[in-house]
Amino acid sequence: EVQLVESGGGLVLTGGSLRLSCAFSGFAFGEYVIAWFRQAPGKEREGVSYITSTDDTTSYADSVKGRFTISSDAAKNTVYLQMHSLTPEDTAVYYCAARYTVASPLFHPGLEVYEYSYWGQGTQVTVSS
Repeated sequence: EVQLVESGGGLVLTGGSLRLSCAFSGFAFGEYVIAWFRQAPGKEREGVSYITSTDDTTSYADSVKGRFTISSDAAKNTVYLQMHSLTPEDTAVYYCAARYTVASPLFHPGLEVYEYSYWGQGTQVTVSS
């Protein structure tokens, strides 16, 4: 059974930093993609970043490039999202999501909600001005 548990959210001032953690289970090494999404009040859920377990390929939404960094610790089955230079526009519930990778050179994961089958419960990030 796949499980994802987020932690690390909280309240931070504009310009501050937070590190989110996603502890996951139920996947074997090399067979998953882990992503972070976020959903602000009244807005659709949007993809923030993903990392592949095969070769640590990463991707970021334009809105967070240069400020957020995704990384993984395979030994701990944990993926992190380090967030810097936070602004009130980053305020949202942040979700960890996962999908199985596909053993094909044509496989390229993305940051669309429909691509991910497994979701955590979310962690609130609030950036105050």
